Amino acid sequence: MKVSEILKVKGDILYTITPDTLMAEAVNTMAEKDIGSLVVMEYGELVGMLTFREVIKTLHQNKGEIGSSTVRKHMDDHPITITPDTEVNEVRRLMLERHARYVPVVSAKTLHGVISFYDVAKAVFEAQSFENKMLKAYIRDWPAESDE
Repeated sequence: MKVSEILKVKGDILYTITPDTLMAEAVNTMAEKDIGSLVVMEYGELVGMLTFREVIKTLHQNKGEIGSSTVRKHMDDHPITITPDTEVNEVRRLMLERHARYVPVVSAKTLHGVISFYDVAKAVFEAQSFENKMLKAYIRDWPAESDE
């Protein structure tokens, strides 16, 4: 299974911000939209990711306050990226290796979406459930051996 298949099912709603967005505004957007990440775009290109991990680190650094700084100071400015042709098993490996819960999908500098750990887990579960169902149907329809 490829990332492009997950994106088809997931839909194309994507929330972005600029690096000059205030952290407070970014946190408000994340809370209002009930999302765990925002893609940081500048001049039409991906320049970073802001996830709840960076928000928590910011709160910790500021002793519980979000502060008045911009996203640029706190974002992950080197997020791992994948392409629509990346295999889901490779995405799982990358996410586990880098402790990434959200990964932007990019090809030729075009942002196609963001895949979350939840999206990957759901896709793998559904694929395994389908395969399981097919195997059970195959076993149920197994031809009986004739008595010779």
